[in-house]
Amino acid sequence: MKPTLFGYGKTTIAIAKSLGNHCTFYDDNCNKPFSDEYGNRIMPSHMFDPNSSQLEITTPSLPPQHPLIQKARNLLSEYDYFLSNKTGKKPFSIWISGTNGKTTTTQMLTHLLTKRGAVSGGNIGTPLAELSADASIWVLETSSFTLHHTHTASPDIYLLLPITPDHLNWHGSPQAYEADKLDPLTRMKEGQLALVPKGLKLPKGNAWVVEYDSDQFLEEFFDLDSSRLRYKAAFLQDALLSLAITRTLFDEADYDLINSFTLDKHRQEEIRDHLGRLWVNDSKATNADATVQAIKAYEEHKMHLILGGDDKGVDLNNLLDLIAKRDIALYTIGSNSDKLISMAKERNIEHYNCKVLDKAVLQIDKNMNTDEVTLLSPAASSLDQFKSYAYRGEKFIDLITKLSDA
Repeated sequence: MKPTLFGYGKTTIAIAKSLGNHCTFYDDNCNKPFSDEYGNRIMPSHMFDPNSSQLEITTPSLPPQHPLIQKARNLLSEYDYFLSNKTGKKPFSIWISGTNGKTTTTQMLTHLLTKRGAVSGGNIGTPLAELSADASIWVLETSSFTLHHTHTASPDIYLLLPITPDHLNWHGSPQAYEADKLDPLTRMKEGQLALVPKGLKLPKGNAWVVEYDSDQFLEEFFDLDSSRLRYKAAFLQDALLSLAITRTLFDEADYDLINSFTLDKHRQEEIRDHLGRLWVNDSKATNADATVQAIKAYEEHKMHLILGGDDKGVDLNNLLDLIAKRDIALYTIGSNSDKLISMAKERNIEHYNCKVLDKAVLQIDKNMNTDEVTLLSPAASSLDQFKSYAYRGEKFIDLITKLSDA
């Protein structure tokens, strides 16, 4: 029986391909029925009839209130479909979730476990349908959207990074967001490990739960040594958490191997200008918590912070309070620029209302001394002014390289 697929996107197209195609999709962007080159039938969402479907699989991004989700009677996530399937081989799975750092930690852990036959996927870019069933371990970056739609599958190891309210327009409330992040614990079995931040209201379950609250705790509990790691701030904790998993599985902590891991671009990417001054491209920091972590990584320096974009109405007061306690000059860009300036004035923060990235870089070039640091860590989406956070980061780097021509 082939499932009905909600959303004509990367996840569901991969599922159709794994089933030999000739599947039926329902998609919001479809105005009239058509068939693609693989024989799949794509239909407008409003044409879905639950009476004609015995099984539905949704793309993770459809929110709970979407009409397709509301109408579905036999709804599964891709995790339910592939990891609860009792026919065929089910690989050992490690799920990694949290507000920030999911991608980096997934990549780090996969880097450590590749020699053990691990592959990575999920939200990191490779749908489960495209992962090898013969791999010994699946390391899955797992979004809160996927967790919300998943009701039967569970991980062998669940690693939850620190969480702060996010995607509230999708989940409805901070409480619902946290509940979705913790939901895997309700299905985990005795002997399975859940490594979660301390202080959360944990649901009842049978997993072995280890609650962590600091790098020091991780070092002591898992017999690790952070002094042997080259990372700092949030990346240091990502590395320690990755090593905690390999310590648990294989009693192994390979410091040389994890230190050879290369961080993605646009995550605290350091660039020196023609005068030797340090500029840090942290464009991927699209929420306040990510920016807080970046500030902590460079707090020993006087800092010039470029902040702003589409913050989607998230409360930024705690971030501005932190900035007010540090030696930081604020340069605002994007659609929330005026709001940020008003908040900076209330706290007597040195500020410059630049509106756009070009002006921010030029203003910082005038103000910045050689022993200071400039940090692009916007705490906001880029889509109000840029095609993506990557485009914003590339623009930032380009502007720095052109300073020598000014």
